[in-house]
Amino acid sequence: MKEAKNELMQFVGGVIMLVVGLYILSQKVMVSSSYGFFSLWGGRFSSGLIMVPLIIGVVWMFASGGSFVSKVFTVLSVILIIAAIVASTRIWLVTITMYEWVLILVLIFGGAGLVAKVLFANNKSEKSKKDKSEQTGGSYTSSVDDELDKMKKNMK
Repeated sequence: MKEAKNELMQFVGGVIMLVVGLYILSQKVMVSSSYGFFSLWGGRFSSGLIMVPLIIGVVWMFASGGSFVSKVFTVLSVILIIAAIVASTRIWLVTITMYEWVLILVLIFGGAGLVAKVLFANNKSEKSKKDKSEQTGGSYTSSVDDELDKMKKNMK
């Protein structure tokens, strides 16, 4: 199989495929949020009740002059609010045909594969091996034992 010469075209094509696939997927996904109560770690809480720890943390922070523990408590309460928002969000895929589903998956994962191929290609090491091969006047073959021997000599 021939190697592709133009990595820039592969990268741009991969990004375009990825963006188109994610766009089509975003058109087929429905998102809603429940209002009033949410369930978090098995407990059912009212939406307003989740603000109480934040209020306590802010009051504690101002009353104690900004102690470390009050700041940690306030940050944890903000994380709890974000977790509550995420927990109350419902995401589902609308009914689509198998063709659309395969098309979406091929575009997303094919595009991501092309981008990853270009970004994580090991061209530098292949080029350095080629340069070393030209310097030694033949094929560059080095075993692990040879490399270890060189490292031992350099350590002494």
